[in-house]
Amino acid sequence: MAVTPVRSSGEMEEFIRLPWSLYKGDANWVPPLLGAERKLMLPQRRSPFWMHAQAEYFIARRDGKPVGRIAAIVNYLHNQVHEDHVGFFGFFESERDQRITQDLFAAAEAWLRGKGMTHARGPVNPSMNDPCGLLVDGFKWPPFVMMTYNPPWYAELLEAAEYVKSMDLYAYILLHTELIREKIDRVANAVKERGSVTIRTVDMTRFADELGRVMSIYNDAWEKNWGFVPMTPEEIRFAADDLRSIILPEFVYFATVNGEDVGFSLALPDINHALKRANGRLFPFGWLYFLKSSLRKIPALRLVALGVKKKFQHMGIGTLFYQRYIEDGLKRGYKAAELSWVLENNEAMNRPLRELGAKPYKTYRVYERELARNTTYEQRRKRESAPPQDVV
Repeated sequence: MAVTPVRSSGEMEEFIRLPWSLYKGDANWVPPLLGAERKLMLPQRRSPFWMHAQAEYFIARRDGKPVGRIAAIVNYLHNQVHEDHVGFFGFFESERDQRITQDLFAAAEAWLRGKGMTHARGPVNPSMNDPCGLLVDGFKWPPFVMMTYNPPWYAELLEAAEYVKSMDLYAYILLHTELIREKIDRVANAVKERGSVTIRTVDMTRFADELGRVMSIYNDAWEKNWGFVPMTPEEIRFAADDLRSIILPEFVYFATVNGEDVGFSLALPDINHALKRANGRLFPFGWLYFLKSSLRKIPALRLVALGVKKKFQHMGIGTLFYQRYIEDGLKRGYKAAELSWVLENNEAMNRPLRELGAKPYKTYRVYERELARNTTYEQRRKRESAPPQDVV
């Protein structure tokens, strides 16, 4: 077996397509769109994330056959904001073989150390603003749109490679039959009575202007969150262009106080059931047309983002967003919503979700390892198999 860096377009294609062989027969796995994966991973496809980051991709092969992959990532903007030297790993996939995992991480960690990083954290694909975290609980359900999925034993592989929990991310499920409205309605109605906050939907005819407002709110509201890195204008536009085809304007809200947009919330239809049938391709089978014509027939939403500028977080604006989603969702016949993801220590978000009747049904874990403690797989194996020594 050998682990080598990706050096050609053909090897990159092997890297991208590896999950199709690893997840064959897994009913819960949702194939990503190949075009979107290429666009996200390849700097030459002009993903603006790579304007402040770089990566090295590694493939593990056994007898020439790809059996694992990993990306080592340095996000220079993260290190600038947090004043640290944390590197990241992402796009990790592997057969159930500890040797593969150890060798992949040894290669990724060596590259990160060579860039001056002191810790490795992940998985992030390729950042905390993208799908991230390793699923460690809730395997019986397929993932919602833009959420990760992996076999239960991935956690065993990472922990055996000496990675430990850094932070858990919760996903909540809210069924229309388990909805509890009393407290949310009471608080939201009290906010309405004060008359200072209004909720409006996104204006798609002024999309560029609306994106500027999203960036202002996002980079203020999320600033103090663990792992937060501000999104650049280019990253906001890049993400919005990808999502624009599946955005339902009736589920994108702004909160306004005295003419200033101070809060933002985005929910997306869960298109994963359609993407599963697309098997990584929108063409030539007309899946793009299918998605556009069927978005409002999907009975479940994912609440992707909800934030309020720090100065206005005491006003209860979040309850107005929740109330509006409940009213609009029930009126349009939605049966369920996933609210994800939420940091385990963010009680200001966890508490109201529980009060709504939402239940934490999945946990995603971000792992970390101090690189100074690194030893290669072969060194560990020799150390563990060495005869015991007398100690005075």
